[in-house]
Amino acid sequence: MPEFGRKALDVLREPLETGDVHLSRASGSATYPANFQLVAAMNPSPTGDIDDNRLTPQQQLNYLNRLSGPLLDRIDIQVEVPRLPDYDLPERANRSDDSIHATRERVIAARHKQGLRQGKPNGALHAGELADICLLDDADLQFLQAAAKQLNLSMRVFHRTLKVARTIADLEEQNAVSRAHIAEALGYRALDNLIKQLSAS
Repeated sequence: MPEFGRKALDVLREPLETGDVHLSRASGSATYPANFQLVAAMNPSPTGDIDDNRLTPQQQLNYLNRLSGPLLDRIDIQVEVPRLPDYDLPERANRSDDSIHATRERVIAARHKQGLRQGKPNGALHAGELADICLLDDADLQFLQAAAKQLNLSMRVFHRTLKVARTIADLEEQNAVSRAHIAEALGYRALDNLIKQLSAS
């Protein structure tokens, strides 16, 4: 992802936020639907491995900073894929044991539950709807607020993290969002955490 130009990447911000693209020209303006799901990948360092000692933390940070903060705020789930601990060849997957079908059914059921509860997916919830939909108790809300303050999350990320936690709760067929759901959702901010770690180096 950081190999794309900063300008090209930042153009994604508007459609990721609103699901529309607004174009303005001298002759007029137009809005087009652009609701999409962004799936992107990147190395944590331009050399491929953050622990290969080929670059300083500042050089690695410069690479990651090609992705602006506002763009990262709009990426709900950031997952680190660690290097495998050994070089064994994986065994051939047994298709009959593949759990993807069961997972698919859970996702469909969770999505159906969201439609019945609020008439739209969790990702489309507005900030003002989150309290009634998430049903957080005071202690868990304080936990999220303290974590957001410690991680220096923007208000946008705060709300998006809560939406992810609501989805995790739906997948587990829970009516209310709990601390465990919030903690898991916060764990899906891998790139934010890496940038914070390099900034402290």
